[in-house]
Amino acid sequence: MIRIAIVDPQPAVRAGLSMLLRTEPGLMPVGAATGFDDGLELVARLRPDIVLAEHHLPEGDGVALCRRLSALPRPPQVILHTAEPAPELALLARVASADGLVDKLADPEELFEAIRLVSRGTRALPPLDAREMDAAAHLVDPEDLPLLAMLADGTAAGEAADTLHLDRRRAARRIERMLGRLRAGTHAAA
Repeated sequence: MIRIAIVDPQPAVRAGLSMLLRTEPGLMPVGAATGFDDGLELVARLRPDIVLAEHHLPEGDGVALCRRLSALPRPPQVILHTAEPAPELALLARVASADGLVDKLADPEELFEAIRLVSRGTRALPPLDAREMDAAAHLVDPEDLPLLAMLADGTAAGEAADTLHLDRRRAARRIERMLGRLRAGTHAAA
């Protein structure tokens, strides 16, 4: 049984997802939260296998939630579930260690498949657009390019830090800085 926590600010979305997940054998919604802070509390309390999180959340966003959850001793897998799956979000999701990205308008079977893939340890992220990578390369510091490339390629943050001979705390700070610059670049382009 795959235990799933839902983090979404919309009550109708939380209720709908919970009902939808119950219809699929092997999936079990275990709780729901409305935003970043109560999402963290919910995960600490229930320890779900997967967190299905909206990108736009009160007190933060799904990308920041991914980062916080990935730092836990036993992190859940995280799927960003958003109505705005812009290409630049795929890169942000990868840098933040998200395991999946699914459009809210996608067919339920696509969501179920993403959940199953992620539960087996396979990422369910859309391919990266070469233009997005080029644009990202211009937004981050040159010394962060190897780290960005490894994260975009699916390397775990800790493994990337070890490979690049970086202290993991320093690598975490660099990742946060990269995410800030990538977000700023995304907002400026919009």
